[in-house]
Amino acid sequence: MALLALRLGHSGLLPAPPLRRHRQRQQRQRLLVSCSAVSDGGAAVVWFKHDLRLDDHPGLVAACAEPRRRVVPLYVFDSRILAGYSDTRLELLLFALKDLKLALKSQRSDLLIGLGNAEDAVLKIANEVQAGVIYTEEEVEQCVCSVLANVESSLSNGSFTRGNPPEIKFWSAPLYDYKSLRQLSTSRNQFLNEKFSTTTALPAPTLPTLNVELDTGSLPTLEELKVFLKESRMAQDNWVPIKSTSARSILKAALIQRKIKSNVSLSDGDGENIEDITTSAGAPGRKIAGSMFASESSLEVRGGTDITLDALDAYLKYLEGTGKASWQELHDKVRFAETRDGASFRTLFGNAIQLGVISRRRAYQETIQYERDRNAGFLSPFGYSTPTVTSAVDAICSLEWYWLLALKSQVSIEGNYPLKFWRWKGYLIQYTSVGHEGPAVLLVHGFGASLQHFRDNISNIADEGHRVWAITLLGFGKSEKPNVDYSELLWSELLRDFIVDVVREPVHLVGNSIGGYICAIAAGLWPSLANSLVLLNSAGSVVPNYSFIPLSKEGRTSWLSRLQARLLLLFLRSRVGGILKGYYPTRTERVDKPLVDEIIRAVSSDHTVYVLQT
Repeated sequence: MALLALRLGHSGLLPAPPLRRHRQRQQRQRLLVSCSAVSDGGAAVVWFKHDLRLDDHPGLVAACAEPRRRVVPLYVFDSRILAGYSDTRLELLLFALKDLKLALKSQRSDLLIGLGNAEDAVLKIANEVQAGVIYTEEEVEQCVCSVLANVESSLSNGSFTRGNPPEIKFWSAPLYDYKSLRQLSTSRNQFLNEKFSTTTALPAPTLPTLNVELDTGSLPTLEELKVFLKESRMAQDNWVPIKSTSARSILKAALIQRKIKSNVSLSDGDGENIEDITTSAGAPGRKIAGSMFASESSLEVRGGTDITLDALDAYLKYLEGTGKASWQELHDKVRFAETRDGASFRTLFGNAIQLGVISRRRAYQETIQYERDRNAGFLSPFGYSTPTVTSAVDAICSLEWYWLLALKSQVSIEGNYPLKFWRWKGYLIQYTSVGHEGPAVLLVHGFGASLQHFRDNISNIADEGHRVWAITLLGFGKSEKPNVDYSELLWSELLRDFIVDVVREPVHLVGNSIGGYICAIAAGLWPSLANSLVLLNSAGSVVPNYSFIPLSKEGRTSWLSRLQARLLLLFLRSRVGGILKGYYPTRTERVDKPLVDEIIRAVSSDHTVYVLQT
């Protein structure tokens, strides 16, 4: 059986895995299309990316709305889109695609599989099926937006047997029924005060029969996909393996080797099996028949829409108990995933939502309906009735909010430089880049700030002959503020991966306050990342060979830490102007309204508590 029917092998496209190239050269000749039933408007191609479902899919609904129109579902394994995927997410992707393919086949349709650059795969299929329109989801990640721009350019410059190129129509499935994206407030509290109504998830449409004589191809295995991604790397990506070793492992190894006594006791056996809690090695545990998880050791729900909705039902009913083995397994996983109050939902369902196995609004709708059912149709103004409902609603609304912020940045320019977003470990990270030539410089802000802190420096540094990147750390500004344990090591790994995945070359690291501390850690743990290190009023330890970073696993946060975090948050909101002037004693005019407003906006979100309490 062919690995992939739509793999492209012409000059400039990605090569096939070594053992399959000869067979695929033969099977490319089998791409035959029957065009007898095409409607006057041409076929509709539905290009799936992060929307791997039939349920609540506005693009698919629109494609199926015109009678007698052929609907051609397509997924393309593009290395630029998959570059930041861990082995775990790649495996979950394959589970989701398998389920989607089966769901389409149950309606006498199928999912066409491409492997290579999306602009080439989409152009080829559009010509083969005589497409009149291509439906694809709106995106906010810079790397995916760049791929979409390449596809649009490829189509506009291509030649088509039916004359005009197909039109690309972008769709989205927003949770809130807002009128204007440009007019949305960037303050979460102000946004919530608007009390927007929520939209309703769409039912899955009935698809027409895929009337094409086409070898749609089979999905690759996980190993084949990993080989493809490895072979797709360019020369400057050779240091990608640097991401495989966590900061914690490096520190533990160094402490053991140097026999340095720290505030954490290390047993004699620690050096033989250094723990790496940040690197995922896929799913090494035993596979369980009928499980909602990839393996016994997995904490992420796998599979398609039906499995995920069943898992969500089990999660919401955690307090009710169950006699179903699969539900009991999920309940056991909840106890492992609840490392912090409310953290379990995103651990279990974060990948499923980000792969689009279920939409955010479908997950929200199911959660609220369960809450209504528990309370005779009512929703209490004093909070939700179970911790799982609270966790689900908070996580879903947080995902929606930061997606809206990222989407708004595409239509509303703020400042003198473009704001972009990169997805790291599933979280949206805000950054900007200015300049086209010269050495690479990365600016890292201090505590409570964001990349806006360098708003008057970015262009000046670029004008002097540098390429400048500035990043907003996880938990600050318009980057996501997930319910996770924040630490110096987490942020240092964020810088490491940003340099490897986005900048893609060593940088001159420039950090202010805690940003300087994080830059120093990153440069010390991964020296190949930094050409130089510039510290501006740096925070953190400056004593050589001394570390106060705890190397034990973080524990569950207490009610006292949450209370302290909220009190500190209230204090910061009321005194931010005076506090900042203390940091600018000689030039208090630098504490201007844009700086104060941005910091107040950032700390006005209750999600800031997650950062402060750790």
